[in-house]
Amino acid sequence: MDHHSSESAASNNLLVSPQQSFLEFSPSKQMQEILQQYERMLEQQQNQIEYLNLELQQLHSTKSLNFKGNKIWFKLRQYLSGIHGSSSVQPRFSLSQILFTYIGSFLGIAALAYLSMVSDYPLIAAPFGAAAVLVFAVPNSPLAQPRNLIFGNLLGGVVSVVMVYLFGSEPWVMALSVATAIKVMQLTKTLHPPGGAVALVGVMSQASWNFVLTPVVAGSVILLFCTFVFNNLIPERSYPRHWL
Repeated sequence: MDHHSSESAASNNLLVSPQQSFLEFSPSKQMQEILQQYERMLEQQQNQIEYLNLELQQLHSTKSLNFKGNKIWFKLRQYLSGIHGSSSVQPRFSLSQILFTYIGSFLGIAALAYLSMVSDYPLIAAPFGAAAVLVFAVPNSPLAQPRNLIFGNLLGGVVSVVMVYLFGSEPWVMALSVATAIKVMQLTKTLHPPGGAVALVGVMSQASWNFVLTPVVAGSVILLFCTFVFNNLIPERSYPRHWL
């Protein structure tokens, strides 16, 4: 019995001691201190949030200004690089190619000029200067092939004569003739830049059907013959890539 009584007394002491220690503190005072601490922490957090909001606003305004400035600067740099770096995308020619182009274009235009004088037929026209650039400087270009050279100039001449016959030679007819010639060449896959010049010259000179035969077709055939002979006599050059 003594043993059991001692154990119960010890257990009662253990049960009572926490309650006594808890009751020794003042709950209201403790809670007030905790609430005050939370209020101070909340106030500090609110101040930090306000500070961060101000920082974000300033950063956003700075970024927007920087973005606009960077966008303008990027466009300016792109524009300047397009001016300065345009040579990097231009075709490059060796010294031999430059020399052969010089000789070939000289011989081709000279042949047209002298044949015009001897035959009393106008076998040369301003657009053949542009054609010489293509067939002698870049003979492998799709726009310089015989199909384009002959039929592009032919269509330009036919369009110009039709336009003169229908509408005369007013400035708007010149524009209409060039635009129509370009469209017809595109549709027939015979695009040749000098063909547009042929259409313009034809309207300016109030051309008749004789203009289509001489100088347009006859001059184009002679220039094609000169190009064929010259480019195939020169080493490492050949012409054409295709006929039709």
